[in-house]
Amino acid sequence: MEPIRVLFVCHGNICRSPMAEFVMKDLVRDKGLEDWFVIASAATSAEEIGNDVHHGTKRMLDRMGVPYERRAARRLRGGDANAWDYLIGMDEANMRNMRRMLGSAADGKLYKLLEFAGETGDVADPWYTGDFEATYDDVLAGCRGLLAHLGF
Repeated sequence: MEPIRVLFVCHGNICRSPMAEFVMKDLVRDKGLEDWFVIASAATSAEEIGNDVHHGTKRMLDRMGVPYERRAARRLRGGDANAWDYLIGMDEANMRNMRRMLGSAADGKLYKLLEFAGETGDVADPWYTGDFEATYDDVLAGCRGLLAHLGF
């Protein structure tokens, strides 16, 4: 069986989407499902390309015992629509930009993270709010919901 390919997307790929990437990887690892998934993250903007994960995200992941690695922010590419099974945005602006950048090739693959937690809201951007804990809580709920949605 081919692994399930999940790409988390936010504005800059330094706060929310890498947080979701590492939280999801941790949940998958805890269930022994690493071979079942390929998980990564990307940005809709070019503002932070090449930058590592935001220090506030790292602090929150450390606090929660979620491992992460050094990485470089990257921008969403047109080919991502065909390369990933799930393209998961954090807020409505991300969703609009993803639809614009990926076009019809992404039809049926675009989701907002909190949909999987039974909510319609956005994952707040801690770059602006400074509240990495609230972001973590939303990300964890969304990732757990995604695993349940996938039957795990």
